[in-house]
Amino acid sequence: MKLVSYLSDGRDQLAFLVDGLLYDCDLMHPELPNSMNMFLQYWDDMFPIAKQTEAAIQSGRVSSDNGVPVEGLQLLAPVPFPTSCRDGYAFRQHVAAARRNRKVEMIPEFDQYPIFYFTNHHSIQGPGDIRCMPDHLEKLDFELEAAIVICKQGRNIPAEHADQYIGGLMIMNDMSARRLQMEEMLLNLGPAKGKDFSTVIGPCLVTLDELEPFEIPAKEGHVGKSWNLKMTCSVNGVQVSEGNIGEMDWTFAEIIERCAYGVDLHPGDVIGSGTVGTGCFLELNGTGKLNDPNYQEQWLQPGDEVEMEIEGIGKLNNRIIKDDSEFSLLAKKHL
Repeated sequence: MKLVSYLSDGRDQLAFLVDGLLYDCDLMHPELPNSMNMFLQYWDDMFPIAKQTEAAIQSGRVSSDNGVPVEGLQLLAPVPFPTSCRDGYAFRQHVAAARRNRKVEMIPEFDQYPIFYFTNHHSIQGPGDIRCMPDHLEKLDFELEAAIVICKQGRNIPAEHADQYIGGLMIMNDMSARRLQMEEMLLNLGPAKGKDFSTVIGPCLVTLDELEPFEIPAKEGHVGKSWNLKMTCSVNGVQVSEGNIGEMDWTFAEIIERCAYGVDLHPGDVIGSGTVGTGCFLELNGTGKLNDPNYQEQWLQPGDEVEMEIEGIGKLNNRIIKDDSEFSLLAKKHL
């Protein structure tokens, strides 16, 4: 099942996505809510009804005249108002490459436990323009990731049971202003201003039952669901990154276990996977310069079109826009 949130009469509207058409959930069945947040709050009750309703649409028992073409509608993040947003660090390939490029040893703690950081859940957005201040455009970067949303409350959740708390998968682009990030993290705190301006998720939430054909075993020594799903990112039509969700070393179940230790997780909490190997310019530039001292770094520029795709989930499209303001934190830095 694919669920989409879009802008309708000034508010978020939840809809089924079937064959390029959107069917408003509340119009398809009187018991279904009109928003993703309400759907997540009552997931166990709503999910069976939604599955039956989607099956009726798929079979043609609901006329396609009830659907509206997705083209031309303003898609929002599938979870427009997440209760929180964490981002993990699950791909060993990315971590190892980034450390190699900085000429430091692989950190052994990566293999001991999964980690995450909190980012600004009020800056979650979906497809469309990403508005950037001047400082953001100092080494502006994408990060190709997958994300999940929590669909029921839990605390101290063991990894062996954690998959039942996952509502579905989305694409995530963890936008990164690298100059701000690298400067502030010299103080061993953050990332903050390097990350808090935009995190993109979308274009839809795909429930785990639809992804069963792609399931593969977790890596040796790990527990939880994993999926053989190809991931790519293109900038201005040129592919720059390729990976697979199945390359995650730490599973989402294991990340959930750590997130939920001594803490309540709530419906609407979004958790990212962390960057896939080759999944950002920071890593790609570092590898390029390691192999060729004359390598020309690439960063995102105003007007750039970023397209991320994950097999079975869809395509997430964004355009980089420079804000009209010239205000700069970097210019105010005390020297």
